[in-house]
Amino acid sequence: MYYLHRKFQRLLGLFNTLLLRTEIAVIGKGSRYLPGSFVVGGKYIKIGRNTIVDKHVSITAQKVKGVTSDNIQCIVTIGDNCSIGPYSQITGIKRIQIGNGLLTGSSVLITDNAHGETDYGQLQLLPKLRPLVSRGEVVIGNNVWIGAKATILPGVHIGDGVIIGANSVVTKDIPPYSIVVGNPAHIIKQVLNE
Repeated sequence: MYYLHRKFQRLLGLFNTLLLRTEIAVIGKGSRYLPGSFVVGGKYIKIGRNTIVDKHVSITAQKVKGVTSDNIQCIVTIGDNCSIGPYSQITGIKRIQIGNGLLTGSSVLITDNAHGETDYGQLQLLPKLRPLVSRGEVVIGNNVWIGAKATILPGVHIGDGVIIGANSVVTKDIPPYSIVVGNPAHIIKQVLNE
């Protein structure tokens, strides 16, 4: 019975990927987008080869006047051989660049934007009516592992080979080959090439 269930899930994933190929700018060979997941602004999203986007993942990319560069082709770019865990969300209005080999746990948030500024006038508005603003692009290097329920906030650059612990909130740049945990995330170990 388990075998049939897995086979059925695989077929649903292939069907879902075929449907999304018409929406997303690029989906590389061997990549799959599992059922229950969705995209907004697919023409600004690029997914590399052999990348798995698990169930119930939301990827959104939208151009916002005065924030998004006019000459940018893709706002969200995900590299080759990545695995995005279930219930995760990636949302960009400026630029999110994810390298090859990313692995995330479930319910990870990667964002380059927020609803409005923190001035008195905007705080008087309903949050959903505040304009989207970006505090800077997010760049994630190669072979990064992001634990479940971690949050990557705007303006953060994460180096190659970084491990981010579950439930961590990354608010500043992380150098390559570091292990970080906490809220806000802090380095507990940095592996050096000896």
